[in-house]
Amino acid sequence: MDGTIASAGNPVTEQEINRAIQYVTASTSYAKDTVADILRTGLQELSVLAAQSTRQFEREDLLGYLCQWTMRRTGHPEPMVREVLDGAGRWLDEVAASLAQSRDETSHHDRDEESGAAPA
Repeated sequence: MDGTIASAGNPVTEQEINRAIQYVTASTSYAKDTVADILRTGLQELSVLAAQSTRQFEREDLLGYLCQWTMRRTGHPEPMVREVLDGAGRWLDEVAASLAQSRDETSHHDRDEESGAAPA
């Protein structure tokens, strides 16, 4: 991994990921390696989804999708995956907001170029 999850806008740094892993590990009974596997997998999919999708999702729907996807990728059971991702909710929200803002800025910039408008 190159140290970031998101490649545009405000990337999530390795330090921020480690802080989330430490927080969730301290607040659950799961091993640090297990939490890291689940959290990195979920954050990576969130980043990919945000980069590829123009659709906005409700938070609970997105969390449900991330749980299912992460379970399939990691092989960890749903209660564990859900607890870890719920515990890292603040970081997941920050990643989603950052990626959405970056996508909106890119979209706005593309519309300005198409219309010939000068940047503000």
